[in-house]
Amino acid sequence: MTDAVAAHYFDGQTSRLHHVWLQVQDGCAILDGDVQRRCALRELRVSERSRHALRKVTFPDGAYLEVRDRPGFEQLLAASGQRDTLVVRWQQSWRAALLAGGATLALLVSAYLWLLPAAAGWIAASLPPALERQLGDGVLAVFDGRIFGPSTRPRARQQELTAEFGRLLPPRPGAPAWRLLFRHSRIGPNAFALPSGDIVLTDEMVALLQDDLAVMGVLAHELGHLHQRHLSRRIIQSSAIAASTSLLFGDVSSVLTNLPALALDLKYSRDAERDADDYAIAMLNQNGIPLRHLAEAFGKLRQAELLTRPDAVPGPADPYLSTHPGSVERIARIRAAQH
Repeated sequence: MTDAVAAHYFDGQTSRLHHVWLQVQDGCAILDGDVQRRCALRELRVSERSRHALRKVTFPDGAYLEVRDRPGFEQLLAASGQRDTLVVRWQQSWRAALLAGGATLALLVSAYLWLLPAAAGWIAASLPPALERQLGDGVLAVFDGRIFGPSTRPRARQQELTAEFGRLLPPRPGAPAWRLLFRHSRIGPNAFALPSGDIVLTDEMVALLQDDLAVMGVLAHELGHLHQRHLSRRIIQSSAIAASTSLLFGDVSSVLTNLPALALDLKYSRDAERDADDYAIAMLNQNGIPLRHLAEAFGKLRQAELLTRPDAVPGPADPYLSTHPGSVERIARIRAAQH
């Protein structure tokens, strides 16, 4: 029989405290004092060791002990063959906790850099065309109701640009089906691709570039987004990141939860833009179109942005706080790729 340890006993039904002594004999816990009780050790649940909290021993019927003699209880457990699990022992070691934290961080970074993009790409490639069409139509309907109006470009001009782009050879097999749509925009020059295969080109973009070959470069860039299913992948990745940050940080507030998701999502967007730039570069080279037209398109877009937003002058952190790579970086990469 082990030495007795003082404890407080609660029956689990009332708040009344009973003073008891706890001993272990022949694989059983034995209580003496205000309450006499005997229970097999295998039927008891012992709380994890903690730096400040009292150890708790729970009986099958919900009654429990609170043991205040921590050293005595530790000796009793050791004498009865009870031992903390590996996880509990790690929790008591700052070195082990630091190592576990570092391993967790490394796992999260690895999942973000490699696992999540690969999984999102696989899921996006598996989406039914009907779902992508529905998603694209929904986005376009919202834009048409808020920022777009009917194009003012003559129908013949729209058909001319569509036919010119249709004659270009894609840089690689498996080019996605596309449809070119023209819109008048309240927010200035723009072009973007939707999961449905629609490429939207605004009148303001055509007027700004004043160069059909530059327009072809912009459309090739958007075709690159379609080829890589960037919007579908971004939606999947953003949803996964938002769910993960909610699990990690808890529902403290929507702001705290959304900030990490936003910061990570911007990185994915910049990668997608570089991929689409590379696709456009390959497509223009394939068709013998000088890359300076694409470089000039980005230069004109940057100038137009500076006219409307003087505060948009890039700073040291610009490439990291933008959804697109820095204009200087993009133009340099395009010119360097000229055959």
